[in-house]
Amino acid sequence: MSNLTNRNSGPPQDGFRLDKNTGKVFGVCSGLANWSGVDALIWRLGFAGATLLGFGLPVLIYLAIAFIAD
Repeated sequence: MSNLTNRNSGPPQDGFRLDKNTGKVFGVCSGLANWSGVDALIWRLGFAGATLLGFGLPVLIYLAIAFIAD
């Protein structure tokens, strides 16, 4: 189960923040990984799967998180 834990062992954060240092596109999935303690790969796979099944709505959600949390 250690593969599913958060790889960033920094201090815990007060709230959600984008992680642009380790992020791929906007740092949304890395920020969600830091916030929730779930690996960023799981978040990325979740967004990719939801995009394929959700007809593009998760892309809008991803962009909204990216622009609001910035």
